[in-house]
Amino acid sequence: MKIRLVYSKLGKVRFTSHRDMARVWERCLRKADIAMAYSEGFSPRPKLSFGLALPTGGESLAEYLDITLAHEWEPSDISELPRRLTASMPTGIDVLEAVALPLGVDSLQQAVTSCTWTIEMVGTTIERRSAQIAAVLDAPTLRVTRERKGKPVEDDLRPLILVLDPTEMPDGALGVLAELGTKPRAVRPSELLTALDPSLPTGRIRRLNQWITVDGARREPLAVGAAVDERTEVGAR
Repeated sequence: MKIRLVYSKLGKVRFTSHRDMARVWERCLRKADIAMAYSEGFSPRPKLSFGLALPTGGESLAEYLDITLAHEWEPSDISELPRRLTASMPTGIDVLEAVALPLGVDSLQQAVTSCTWTIEMVGTTIERRSAQIAAVLDAPTLRVTRERKGKPVEDDLRPLILVLDPTEMPDGALGVLAELGTKPRAVRPSELLTALDPSLPTGRIRRLNQWITVDGARREPLAVGAAVDERTEVGAR
């Protein structure tokens, strides 16, 4: 069977890369004595499927991981899993919830359509920030050049900037609250900062939510689980 986890990544552990986090999870699951299913072949690996990569240095309240288990689990065992896993994780990683997945569910990479972020704007003012947000929202197109398969490709970011509002960071610093689309290719917070002002340095970022569509409604990825817990939509509009 498959289960889906949601976890937070806060503090110094934010500097752990996406690839290193995969290794951390493998060690954590073995330490917690979780019987995982493994791939076949010469070098079997545990069947783990991660969601969209978090930029190194970014924090998150909504990271997701799908795990294929070696056998069926009872609902009571699944509900106990977050506590077991958090005890095995490094400081800053807290497993918040786990649900069983029905058969045929799209992978997180396929299912997630947008993410909500807070992004710090270093070295700006309230007035300048307002003008920068208005300029981005009023722009008919926002062209950027990206590398794809070793070749430069021009993309338009504007259709993927779904929400862009002023906000304050936890310490009172100026920032923006942004919902950024992921299809056909995700908009990075650094790309949004460049669109707002190319001179802005990269500030602190935090992912608040990842979103999928269930029955025509925007929901969190746990909504496809067999036992959905309606969690508060942090930062949702």
